[in-house]
Amino acid sequence: MCGIVGYVGAKPAEGVVIEGLRRLEYRGYDSAGIALVDGGTIVSDKRAGKLANLEKAIVDSPLPQVTTGIGHTRWATHGPPTDRNAHPHLGRARRVALVHNGIIENFAELRQRLESEGVEMASDTDTEVAAHLLEEQLETGVDLTVAMQNVCRDLEGAFTLVAVDSQDPDRVVAARRNSPLVVGIGEGENFLGSDVAAFIEHTREAMELDQDQVVTITREGVSVSGFDGTPAEGRRYHVDWDLSAAEKDGHDWFMRKEIFEQPRAVADSLLGRRGTDGLLQLDEMRLSDQDLRDIDKIIIIAAGTSFYAGMVAKYAIEHWCRIPVEVELASEFRYRDPILTASTLVVAISQSGETADTLQAIRHARVQRSKVLAICNTNGSTIPRESDGVIYTHAGPEIGVASTKGFLTQLVACYLLALYLAQVKGTRYGDEISQVMDQLEEMPGHIETVLAKAEEVYALARDHVDNRSVLFLGRHAGYPVALEGALKLKEIAYLHAEGFAAGELKHGPIALVEEGLPILCVVPPRGRDQLHDKMISGIQEVRARGARTLCLAEEGDTAITPYADVLITLPQVPVLLQPLVAVVPLQLFACELATQLGHDVDQPRNLAKSVTVE
Repeated sequence: MCGIVGYVGAKPAEGVVIEGLRRLEYRGYDSAGIALVDGGTIVSDKRAGKLANLEKAIVDSPLPQVTTGIGHTRWATHGPPTDRNAHPHLGRARRVALVHNGIIENFAELRQRLESEGVEMASDTDTEVAAHLLEEQLETGVDLTVAMQNVCRDLEGAFTLVAVDSQDPDRVVAARRNSPLVVGIGEGENFLGSDVAAFIEHTREAMELDQDQVVTITREGVSVSGFDGTPAEGRRYHVDWDLSAAEKDGHDWFMRKEIFEQPRAVADSLLGRRGTDGLLQLDEMRLSDQDLRDIDKIIIIAAGTSFYAGMVAKYAIEHWCRIPVEVELASEFRYRDPILTASTLVVAISQSGETADTLQAIRHARVQRSKVLAICNTNGSTIPRESDGVIYTHAGPEIGVASTKGFLTQLVACYLLALYLAQVKGTRYGDEISQVMDQLEEMPGHIETVLAKAEEVYALARDHVDNRSVLFLGRHAGYPVALEGALKLKEIAYLHAEGFAAGELKHGPIALVEEGLPILCVVPPRGRDQLHDKMISGIQEVRARGARTLCLAEEGDTAITPYADVLITLPQVPVLLQPLVAVVPLQLFACELATQLGHDVDQPRNLAKSVTVE
């Protein structure tokens, strides 16, 4: 997500900070800013758009050559990507400048309190609240480190905060809770960054922080403490990656890095979704509760990976809300003369928000007077702007062309939409919705459990380098997972790969089965209707014809053992939520197989990240 740089040393801070931000451009952003401490004042500039816009502004209005500064590239969450919403944000007296990555969940109540005390907000962001609170603390006489500790104890959510105090020009202070931050340790200078790419040109000595810690850097050294003020120690390490690997957090591919970012991405997509009253709140929704109560049909339109997320959404919405749902390829939607009314909700899923056929489809729906809701990862993009409401996925930038964390966060957004509709329409009791939300909030830990078995999946991929065809089977919510697993192999390994609903085998696809053919089988959790037993029947059918069955099944499922040539266990989760864990081994499998075949995993042939032509 956002890129953050902090510096204290002997060099001109402007150059170090701007260079660091440029090294972090791969993370994606929509605005950039810098703040320097100059003789008791804060000097700051910030601009919407690319870093080049900020650099031009600095050329036109040069900044002082001082040696302490912070910088930021923003990935918009609260408020559109504009100059006023760009970071850094300043306190009322302009004593404090602060940059922020993450989401402050309780910012609304904190903002209300500040406004009641006469503080005028200069932005739409949650970040500005923290700047005012820090300045409040400094006015009591404490230093910036203690002020940061005190403020962080009142904040909820996941965040990295980095701040400077105009009255303390030789110190930069940062705090971390469930959001990336690393310290760079130099000689007579020290650095902060979202990752080591921010400072790898200056030092390869780094320090890792634990959760809920505050770090203070000066020229002379680095000190770490907990939010409660107790002294702590960071973990020093040497960075032996080159710059390219540093940008990828040491991974060989952005795609692999993004697969491992999925626990954090899922957690970010769930942040701030429950109010203090326990009810779901979707701040960007914009559609009123009455608008949603009037909905009697939903049509989900999407393309590629997003289409498979929509298929999972159909299962969830129909089960929890009892509203009929259709899922359509966006490219086909307007050419079949769809039946749309004012009581139809069209849900458009697009990672980029610029997908051309999806955009044309929502324009057609709006002409027919239907309400349109976007599920998107890119704040301010065209599809959210032209929709009646939006749910942002907060995945952060996804560089690899083949979507991974984009898919998982779209699933989360779809689940949130289904639960919100159930809340508004009263089709599920509040405790039922809370139970599912609790289960969703456990998912980052479950995904971590799956990722811990990556080497097991990689070995499986290496065993199948010589195969030219792979089939995928699933049932219920596992069927879209099978389709997505097959798509990943097509996209990056260039292999023939097909996903099927297991019940369809005998209606044709079983003719493809031959001796040694690998078939990845997504086995549903036990106890839901007859899904599990039916899936085992399908596995027996293909195994009897010589297929090699590679099965994904929940931990403790002994019934599958006799029919699995290879068994990869998944955490025990409800059937509707299983796609969040089941797709991860399939992503790892495709990534490793493509790597072994010598392909460019991040930029597969003939494909583009955002499809902006029909």
